[in-house]
Amino acid sequence: MRAASEPVQRPAGARLLELGADGTVAHRARADFPRLLRPGDLVVANDAATIPASLTGVHARSGSAIEIRFAARSSLAFEDVTFTAVLFGAGDHRTPTELRSAPPVVRPGDRLEVGPLVARVEALADHPRLVRLAFEGAPAGVWAGIASHGRAVQYAYVAPELALWDVWTPIAGPPAAFEPPSAGFTLDWAMLREIRWQGAAFATLTHAAGLSSTGDPALDARLPLPEAYRIPTSTARAIDEARGRGGRVIAVGTTVTRALEDCARSFGRVIAGEGLAELRLGPTSELEVVNAILSGTHEPGSSHYELLGAFAFAEHLVEADAELERYGYLTHEFGDSVLVWRGKRHSRRRAA
Repeated sequence: MRAASEPVQRPAGARLLELGADGTVAHRARADFPRLLRPGDLVVANDAATIPASLTGVHARSGSAIEIRFAARSSLAFEDVTFTAVLFGAGDHRTPTELRSAPPVVRPGDRLEVGPLVARVEALADHPRLVRLAFEGAPAGVWAGIASHGRAVQYAYVAPELALWDVWTPIAGPPAAFEPPSAGFTLDWAMLREIRWQGAAFATLTHAAGLSSTGDPALDARLPLPEAYRIPTSTARAIDEARGRGGRVIAVGTTVTRALEDCARSFGRVIAGEGLAELRLGPTSELEVVNAILSGTHEPGSSHYELLGAFAFAEHLVEADAELERYGYLTHEFGDSVLVWRGKRHSRRRAA
């Protein structure tokens, strides 16, 4: 597949590959997604706005250039200005992530001066580039500094420099994500209206989507890191109602799937409140809530692709990948989409 290289969220020709529960493949226009719903279904999307999570500055002890990319946070609380972050050396997004220079060697207690802000290294996380940072100052000032100095996390396949509005979905609300919950780029107000016209319902949650790549295979293998989420009372109620009437729950993106399944695993059902998603979903996972996922196209080996294995058998995903390649679908956050319906995984596993 070829990476989408322009930051256009809803191109007119965007496509959707539908992978049925039985492994059948259908090619559609992405705008046709609402027509695949039926009365009683529920579509759930992530309303997190994207924080400008890339900050450049100086490692005070060495004087070396450094880039901080926020990767995770233990809560969505405004007062929480402690972050897990991945460090890079000099350079910017124009250099492929895997070719970026290494950061200076940091130690606990080191100061990182980034624009108007100062962050201290609280701890190293078993990898020289993965650290926990705490910012100095009042939370309001820290968030203001991030907003003024930070930039959107960006990768080399998109050449134009991203503005913050390029990475906000149409339903963006609370600033929480470090990279955009890009499956939500599919949505617009006309599509939401069409979802309602089909007799389906729509709800949201907030999930702090983390980094999709660090450029380091050892770090990438840890993704996704634990990610904070918040499920509103209205969304928990909508899920109960949909399941009670035999409707299907369709998650818009991997972050929604992870939040709902993590909550259900913890409490036996989806309840309102905040949590920290530590659940890693993959081919061996048993899904409790989500019947289908609307997502971007993902490359095999990525954590997003592994999550699709919770919905479909490996051989069906391989066949879908071949179709994506054959028809030139675009990948990454501004690319085309896939809709994967949950297959008969439970019965086959028990039979085996």
